[in-house]
Amino acid sequence: MGLNVLHHVTVKTDDLEATRDFYSDVLGLEVGFRPDLDFPGYWLYCGDVPVVHLVPRENAIGGGPSRDTGPFDHFAFLASDFDGIKATLQQKGIKFRENHIAKPAIDQLFFPDNNNVMVELNFPRS
Repeated sequence: MGLNVLHHVTVKTDDLEATRDFYSDVLGLEVGFRPDLDFPGYWLYCGDVPVVHLVPRENAIGGGPSRDTGPFDHFAFLASDFDGIKATLQQKGIKFRENHIAKPAIDQLFFPDNNNVMVELNFPRS
């Protein structure tokens, strides 16, 4: 198979700044370089990789109105610091669900962003 790794997800939003702040403040993603495109948006980075792209709701699929996309269920990250992120969610009043899987040994947090896109964080246990 030619796939290697998830590159990014694009979230459509009615409030670019609030969504940017959600992913920065809750998940620690950083706003970074974004090409000079003909529509507004943000690219949010995890390290050197722009993993979440934000676009106005009316500008999906590269700009301009589009009915080619719709909602999706969720996206997931591998993560670390379960207790720290859980405390951040609690501090910010974000409702979440946690799950603990025996095999493979993974703790999970599920919570919606401000657009009701579900975020899943997976914390492998040693």
